[in-house]
Amino acid sequence: MRRRVAATWPFRPTVRYGTQVAMALRTETIGGVVMLLAAVAALVWANTPWADAYKKLQTFEISPHWLHLGHMDVQHWASSGLLVVFFFIAGLELREELTHGELRHAKDAALPVLAAVAGVAAPALIFLVVSAGETGAGRGWAVPTATDIAFALAVLAVTFTACPPPLRAFLLTLAVVDDLIAITIIALFYTDEMHWTPLALGVVLIAVYGLLQYRNVRSPWIYVPLAVLAWYCLQRSGVHATVAGVALGMLTSSKEAPDGRPTNAERADHALRPFSAGVCVPVFAFVSAGVGLGVSQLGDVFQDRVALGVIAGLVVGKFVGVFGGAWAAVRLGWATLGEDLHWHEIAGVALLAGVGFTVSLLIGGLAYTDPSQFERVTTAVLIASVLASAAAAVVFRRRARLRAGPD
Repeated sequence: MRRRVAATWPFRPTVRYGTQVAMALRTETIGGVVMLLAAVAALVWANTPWADAYKKLQTFEISPHWLHLGHMDVQHWASSGLLVVFFFIAGLELREELTHGELRHAKDAALPVLAAVAGVAAPALIFLVVSAGETGAGRGWAVPTATDIAFALAVLAVTFTACPPPLRAFLLTLAVVDDLIAITIIALFYTDEMHWTPLALGVVLIAVYGLLQYRNVRSPWIYVPLAVLAWYCLQRSGVHATVAGVALGMLTSSKEAPDGRPTNAERADHALRPFSAGVCVPVFAFVSAGVGLGVSQLGDVFQDRVALGVIAGLVVGKFVGVFGGAWAAVRLGWATLGEDLHWHEIAGVALLAGVGFTVSLLIGGLAYTDPSQFERVTTAVLIASVLASAAAAVVFRRRARLRAGPD
């Protein structure tokens, strides 16, 4: 017999309501919409008479002395703390792709992997060409190299309801490999000062986590403290803490239990994906995306060749790299185009890869510490993401009509 639950809304949501919200946040469409709403809210606030309050929120410092983490404001906690959960989910997805997905077989993986690699190289080159000679141009070459998984999959789901499963798998694999390359770039090129003792401790803790996963230990009460300590050590070391998120996600076991219980990876994904989609990424978007959109601010963006390099890299470079890489891989016989895929759809995904939002903003914050330069780069990322989404939507809408056939 079902137990009756008192109608306590709006004072206390029922368990069922909370479960429904969590289930919704596990879908890319809802997660992408929540992130978009957070970014729009930040933009609205930043362009009101209360914009100073938004700036104060961004730079409000939360740095308990006993943590020894230096000066950490709200923006830093969002990028170095909350985004670790997002990258942990990315690590889980990469592990899933390597174990059961498109990356399991080299022949199947070749097309999205080669497209992803070319989709990183081409935007970086275009950025360097456009921004050549500008102060700080060399620091920002990686800003337009990233693709936002949640945003891109949300746009695909909304604009191409007839999307064939192989195309979605292509985009997911492309974005996951793209994220792996991005986190490698962050570790190699955006670590200014290295502290070896906390780095070594962090590596040991991550290795212990991996060993316990290998032995199929299932208790989260062991893994959560290990993960938090590993994050803390990498944050102290100077390596960006999001590296810990990807490493821990990739080490989380997807080994099936004999009794059919969910794997450690499935349990972690089930528990953390709603938190990532509903809290971590939206909060990061909210504290990062609030830039002025007045005539003078937009004029500054279009007069700044670094910002123009970001726009050109994301909108043009991503398309050229992803589509060109996929075409070259098929042409050279290194990969094959699936039966249910069409080059027009690959072109749509290549355009959609220019949605750089989350990771591009993260790299932009690491590359440019000057607030005015970072604001111009942030505005450029937003403009490019809107342009890329609109262009991809046009292609996908047309493909949807063609796949539907005559009425």
